[in-house]
Amino acid sequence: MAGLSYLLDTNILSEPLATRPNPSVLARIAQHQDVIAISAIAWQELWYGALRLPPSRRRAQVEEYLNGSVRGVLPILPFEERAAMWQASERSRLASLGWVPAYVDSQIAAVCAVNGLTLVTRNVGDFAHFAGLTVENWFEDTGDPPSIPRAR
Repeated sequence: MAGLSYLLDTNILSEPLATRPNPSVLARIAQHQDVIAISAIAWQELWYGALRLPPSRRRAQVEEYLNGSVRGVLPILPFEERAAMWQASERSRLASLGWVPAYVDSQIAAVCAVNGLTLVTRNVGDFAHFAGLTVENWFEDTGDPPSIPRAR
């Protein structure tokens, strides 16, 4: 999608709701707010989690975040025909190699891939085998040039 660079996975999108949110992740979200999107799959996962909470201050906080800070602020990209075909192709390829990814992860990967975006997730390993998918972990990646490893 034009103008966008990143697709946030559920675990990145939910970080502002953490008891102790990671300051680097929050800074990266703020830094890239104009070029990030989420998938309808992540949107569903967040609402599913919210609606499973009993009526409480926590549930109200999550719903306020979703309605006020996500809906209408970040584009929510659909899982559509191109994504379905990409997902089917990748799941088939990976199954032939003996690796069957989680269905939801393959949907998120598909939305990301067909829109030419970089996936931002804490669970890099869950997406490592998808062909042509660029993945970043904002919990570890600082955006700075890599440092030289120290000798052990």
